[in-house]
Amino acid sequence: MRIIKTILGLLFRRPLVGTSVIPVLANGQIVLVKRKDNGLWSLPGGFVDWGEDLKQAVVRELKEETGLDVESIGRLVGVYSSLERDPRIHSVCVAVEAKVNGTFDVQDVLEIEAVRAFPREAIPMDALAHDHCHHLSDYFSGLTTLA
Repeated sequence: MRIIKTILGLLFRRPLVGTSVIPVLANGQIVLVKRKDNGLWSLPGGFVDWGEDLKQAVVRELKEETGLDVESIGRLVGVYSSLERDPRIHSVCVAVEAKVNGTFDVQDVLEIEAVRAFPREAIPMDALAHDHCHHLSDYFSGLTTLA
C-alpha cells in the first residue's frame, strides 16, 4: 500500500500545464472571457489534455471558450509558474499571442459566462482572474517572461 501511495504522490504532486491565449482581432482588440466561477474577466485558456500539444490546446481552448478560430499563433509572451498564480492548484501557464477571427459563440457554458472584445484602454487590468494582468502587461510591454 505504501508503494502505491508513493507512486500516486509522484504522479499527482506535479504542476499541471496549461495555456492562456491573448486573442487579437483584426482591429487590434483583445478578446476576454468572463468566468462563471468567480465572475472575473480573463484570457481564454486551460489545461493541456493528455496527447495534445500546446498549439492544439490553444486552438481547442479558444474555440471552446470564445467560438473564435486561430489564424496564426504569434509570439510567446511568457511561462508563468508562481504558486500564487492560480488559487485552485499549482499550474504552469504558457501564454501566447494569437491572431483570431470568427464569431463569438461560447461552447463551454459551464465555465464561461460571456465573451467580449476590449480596446486596450478598456481592459479591466486591475480586475482580471489569476495572473492575467501580468500576462497582458508583459504582452503590451513586448516582453517574453519566465516567472
